[in-house]
Amino acid sequence: MRLDDCERVSEIRVRGWQSAYRGLMPQPYLDGLSVERDAERRRARLERSDGAVVNLVAESDGELVGWACHGPYREGEARPEEAELYALYVAPDRCGGGIGRALVTEAVRQCAAAGYRRMLLWVLKENTGARRFYERAGFRADGAEEPFEAGGALVPEVRYARDLPG
Repeated sequence: MRLDDCERVSEIRVRGWQSAYRGLMPQPYLDGLSVERDAERRRARLERSDGAVVNLVAESDGELVGWACHGPYREGEARPEEAELYALYVAPDRCGGGIGRALVTEAVRQCAAAGYRRMLLWVLKENTGARRFYERAGFRADGAEEPFEAGGALVPEVRYARDLPG
């Protein structure tokens, strides 16, 4: 991902949240998401990145259509053998075309090549479509659950894990 990709990545992320999380999070929270604010934060993170976090983009016919982000696991104690898939979003009008599968496959490949033994991710408990997607990609719920605060409401997330090849 390059700095000039940040606006499109943020558009995909924000529109993805507004589409996928409708009915799962408070609507005023989703309506208040801003592509501009998200892009500003994304540019700042990318500019100060030390390379530990990897941002992948998917393009089709010169158009950026998906984004994934992975790196070291962020929660609790240090787990140097575990990576985390922080995010994976596909433009809502491009879902179902294999873009998400290509992004998760590349993230898994890169994390395995970097020496990680497992990959973890968090997904909204009620997001059954995303849960099926990750299960088809070899991830399984590992029993961990945490609430995510969104607009004053607690939205439960579940953790998924997958062993990496090698």
